[in-house]
Amino acid sequence: MPNPEYALTMARYNLWQNETLLNAADNLSAEERARDRGAFFGSIQKTFSHIMWGDMIWMSRFAGTPCPPGGLAESVLLADDWTAFRKKRQVLDEWILQWAHEVSPEWFEGELSWFSVAIGCELSKAKTTVVLHMFNHQTHHRGQIHAMLTAAGIKPGDTDVPFMPEHYLSL
Repeated sequence: MPNPEYALTMARYNLWQNETLLNAADNLSAEERARDRGAFFGSIQKTFSHIMWGDMIWMSRFAGTPCPPGGLAESVLLADDWTAFRKKRQVLDEWILQWAHEVSPEWFEGELSWFSVAIGCELSKAKTTVVLHMFNHQTHHRGQIHAMLTAAGIKPGDTDVPFMPEHYLSL
């Protein structure tokens, strides 16, 4: 189950994969990033946006960082300005990494309670479960981005945790 070591490994992986995929997406025009490709959120850009929105929601619950505006429908609107989005994504990845460095083993005990706008009710789940979910959610949607980039003729690079470059392991 998730613990501080797991969170730190996954925060490093998250940063690596976001950098890799964002760099790959830079090879596409703005129109190509925004093109509907039949994925759940449509485009590469909207899928990147949704991942960031989800990370912001979870980090606001875990660490009190700012909550993103709107609900699920608005989750695809954070990447309209690609340059600004990239900067915000980098800041968020650094917040996630900082949280992972600072989180204590005791924090993972017990449950986290929140109101889910997505299903319209109060929820309480084990903290280990929701931390696992945040990192799994990222990976799930990054897989969609990877597939869309590949279909567009862009080769994003390795995604396997054991192949994470050494310099990310020391972050």
